[in-house]
Amino acid sequence: MTVSIGAVLEREHRIIDDGIAIFAGADTSEVSPAQRTALLDAIAVLRRHIYLEEEYVFPPLRAAGLVGPLMVMVHEHGQMWPVLDELERLVTDGDSEATAQLCRELLEQLGSHNMKEERIVYPSADGMLPPGDLEELSKLLRTSELPAGWVCGGVPVD
Repeated sequence: MTVSIGAVLEREHRIIDDGIAIFAGADTSEVSPAQRTALLDAIAVLRRHIYLEEEYVFPPLRAAGLVGPLMVMVHEHGQMWPVLDELERLVTDGDSEATAQLCRELLEQLGSHNMKEERIVYPSADGMLPPGDLEELSKLLRTSELPAGWVCGGVPVD
């Protein structure tokens, strides 16, 4: 059975969005440890998601000629990466109000970003990649972890 990479990645989008939304809509005077954990888990899944896209999904699509949309995606990943760093800092510092506000801003960013991926990039991946590549990518999506120190390609280098 051929696996739809697009479907797997879209499912991750929903998981990420749900974890961020739990905190974004929280009463900031009474944020629970479970809400903090849900947000930190969503951040970890998003970082891993970006890693998998940039290291495994995007390269064969770029080689097949889908350059412009991927440049946009990597650029947007680079805009999100420092936001994730800041969210982790805010959660650790206990600044619930600033965390919730930044979560709302991130959800807005993700809404636009995810729509482009789901309408352009993922259908291209499902249509351009050979079934063996799709199956290998599906396995990676289930099993791989973000390597220590990995940073997305869109983050400016100092």
